[in-house]
Amino acid sequence: MAESPGSSEVTFRLSRCRQSVPRSRAALHAVLGGWGVNQDVLESAELVLSELVTNALRVRVPSDRQVGVRIARSLEDGLLRLEVSDAGSGRPEVQAPGDDETGGRGLLLVQALAHRWGVDERACGIGKTVWAELKAPDIVPEPVGRKVAAVMVRPGQRVRVWGEWHAVRTVRTEPYAAGGLAVELGLDKGPALRVHAAEPLTVLDGGVPSVREGGESTPG
Repeated sequence: MAESPGSSEVTFRLSRCRQSVPRSRAALHAVLGGWGVNQDVLESAELVLSELVTNALRVRVPSDRQVGVRIARSLEDGLLRLEVSDAGSGRPEVQAPGDDETGGRGLLLVQALAHRWGVDERACGIGKTVWAELKAPDIVPEPVGRKVAAVMVRPGQRVRVWGEWHAVRTVRTEPYAAGGLAVELGLDKGPALRVHAAEPLTVLDGGVPSVREGGESTPG
């Protein structure tokens, strides 16, 4: 999964197999969670992306042709854009299935949930891109942190590790047996982070409760 500078868009490719639909939802969930999108928009976006990917997988193309996905946000317009590209010809159209028909309702769902949607020819290569935009007024820009040595990190800050922000709960230092100082950060989730004292880390200040080693909770 490729993430552009500023985290304003993410692109990835999917194999033509059944597992690609849940994989696309999992990727979307991870991205939108980091963008601060609320649960209602997240659920609608998952449904829309699932339908677009499902339709793309049904298109008859050579077996080695993958499906491309792009997830983008417009902070200025408060819009979330989902794009799914395939190498097939033709343009998908909204169907009007009868009450006794079980299929053909995918684009009806997309049309109902999206602010707008459409189909474009791919700028490079063969095929098309089906896109949908959803209103997401609560999307937020990626926080801009600052680089500090690990030994300068304090409880109550947030630190960028493993691709996401974590609240720092505790900070502990101890010497390495071979010399030098190690810093161990207790985080809000996952294992503790143990690094050299001089290791540069990206941090944000304030906004989370903190606990100092052997102390009481304090506001961040």
